[in-house]
Amino acid sequence: MSMDRRQFLKLGLGTAMAGLAATHVPRAFAGGAGDVRVVLFDAFPIFDPRPVFARANAMFPAESGFTDLWRTKQFEYTWLRTASGAYRDFFSVTRDALRFAARAKKLPLSAADEDRLMGAYLELEAWPDALPTLRALRGAGIRTGFLSNFTRGMLDSCIRHAGLDGLFDQVLSTDAAQAFKPSPLAYRLGTDTFGLERAQIAFAAFAGWDAAGAKSFGYPVFWVNRLRQPAEELGVGADAEDEDLSGLVAFVKARAAV
Repeated sequence: MSMDRRQFLKLGLGTAMAGLAATHVPRAFAGGAGDVRVVLFDAFPIFDPRPVFARANAMFPAESGFTDLWRTKQFEYTWLRTASGAYRDFFSVTRDALRFAARAKKLPLSAADEDRLMGAYLELEAWPDALPTLRALRGAGIRTGFLSNFTRGMLDSCIRHAGLDGLFDQVLSTDAAQAFKPSPLAYRLGTDTFGLERAQIAFAAFAGWDAAGAKSFGYPVFWVNRLRQPAEELGVGADAEDEDLSGLVAFVKARAAV
């Protein structure tokens, strides 16, 4: 995914908290009976990655495009390694992408600088709408979990740091599949772990490509489009979209047998 850092830094939460009630209807909402019992989240609908880029900008304030290149190369490496069968975990891939971006921009990245930037991925805060959304889902009898490219260690560290302990029934890293999203092997971790059909597991995506991948696999998909990006031209897309998590509860309740 190519991400515009400036959009991230300017991103406001808008009505993230106010619209959490079930009366909020997300764009492209398609109601109807269903049997959703679980919601799986990518990492970034829950965790705010902006501090990573803020730290990088503070360290290299004069270098335009460094964080964009780091982020772009990070995801290129996940796709290339999955396609080639040369898997390395997401923390390692992120470090490799950081080193590439620093070399490409001719930046003096010391080992201490590298560790400081990588450490930011272990202490992400939750978006303000994450905790009330998780509580609302669990209060409605819906189980919750992660299905992320993050390593289990990255997820556990961020969960502790953000104060979200005990709010996830499963914490699934694509490490277990040795393949990154959007590989079907990665999405299959959800059905295998919960023992449910695909239509019974909703997926909350952050990136348009992840929304398309999860939908292609067969999950009902809610796209948390915090960057306000257009949908990818991949022939398939999310069932519903909003700029935050405020419409997720309504989306799930309309499809839940609880």
